[in-house]
Amino acid sequence: MAVPTEPADVTVRGVEESDLGSVVRIERAAFGQPWPYTAFERFLDEPAFLVAIRDRDGADGPGRDGDVVGYVVGDVTPSFGRDVGHVKDLAVAESARGRGIGRSLLVRALVSLAIEGAKLVKLEVRESNAAAQSLYRDVGFETARRVDRYYRDGEDALVMVLDVPEWQAER
Repeated sequence: MAVPTEPADVTVRGVEESDLGSVVRIERAAFGQPWPYTAFERFLDEPAFLVAIRDRDGADGPGRDGDVVGYVVGDVTPSFGRDVGHVKDLAVAESARGRGIGRSLLVRALVSLAIEGAKLVKLEVRESNAAAQSLYRDVGFETARRVDRYYRDGEDALVMVLDVPEWQAER
């Protein structure tokens, strides 16, 4: 599996509190049941809360004064010696989709979760979201099970998992 590279005009970095307004705007545009601002605030210190910034040449250097065009939120929970990472949220602004930004965010988050000790990473995805499922499978996730009526609107979710040591060996 080839390691994806970031698009030339995008930098992926840890989120900063000043990014949250942009993150929430992308969230609201991407999802019918968006997280509130306070939900993102709770994850500010997580190493797998990353943003993709459209680079602009400026005094602060690339990626420092550009627009947020995507984000990923992930964390690690201890689980009887086999820590579990959880990709909780991932979105890219509609104007920036189709350029590999979501893939870059996901891979960087997986690396961060692995560094934090995750041996397994899971996520939930809407059964109807074929594009996201395709991305997740392409990166190495496999469908583990379906959860009936997971979302507030009654749609089922697929729980997908990735074995981190196996994923790392393939890279």
